[in-house]
Amino acid sequence: MLLAFFEKQPRILNMEACGGAHDWAHRFQGPGHDIQLMPPSYVKPYVKCGKTNAADAAAIFEAVRRPSMLLAAAKSQACSSVLVLNRARDLLVRQRTQIGNAIRAHITEFGVIAAKGAQNVDRLRTQLLQLPEVALSPVSLLFEQLVNTNTWTEQLTCEIEATHAQYETCQRLATIPGVGTLDCARDYAVWLGLTPKPHTTGGKQRMRRISKMGNRYIRRPLYLGAMSQIIVRSRCGPKHSWLSDMLARKKMKVVAIALARRMARTIFAVLRDG
Repeated sequence: MLLAFFEKQPRILNMEACGGAHDWAHRFQGPGHDIQLMPPSYVKPYVKCGKTNAADAAAIFEAVRRPSMLLAAAKSQACSSVLVLNRARDLLVRQRTQIGNAIRAHITEFGVIAAKGAQNVDRLRTQLLQLPEVALSPVSLLFEQLVNTNTWTEQLTCEIEATHAQYETCQRLATIPGVGTLDCARDYAVWLGLTPKPHTTGGKQRMRRISKMGNRYIRRPLYLGAMSQIIVRSRCGPKHSWLSDMLARKKMKVVAIALARRMARTIFAVLRDG
């Protein structure tokens, strides 16, 4: 019904880049419409009242009329498929952590303690006989669920590695230090939320903590890659480099954010210039 209505003549269609928007964008591009997607965070400031369809439509109309409004590109099905693969694995990793913490908490009540680390949870299986019979059954089920979750996580990891090997762009990005299996580049770093949030008033400029306004899913692996690079270079890297000088003046996590920002700008340059 909706597609039949929009088949009459080409139009400019504005939508928030939220769930299902990319699929609708591909459907509407067929009849020749001009699709304009906007991040929901850029539309929210223009909402004048409560959450209603009419209020959302009015906010989208106001936001898209701004000359400085930044639009989002519609994701291809291949891109969406890769995102599903990564997000499904991320969900399993979180569930694995939850199950491990639950097992630790339950058996601690019976005096069974394990060292920190996910690898030490499996060693607790040999001590389950110390548990009462009533508690043994549910804890055993949690261990079975943990084993299945580990298997599924490894399966998705292999699929991600296979997908990574199919794309030349991914191979080029993997050559950047800190990047791997774990309109300008500055705008890309800002979009990821890896830049300090400025606060200027009365002629005084202050740079606060990073904004964290961007894509959390991309920002997190960049930060983890930066931390890994810092640990490796602090052991065997050159003593007089940008990284070593920063570590001498700043805290490690502050340097990790700065390094992640540089990595993000390098990634953007590789994608743009090859």
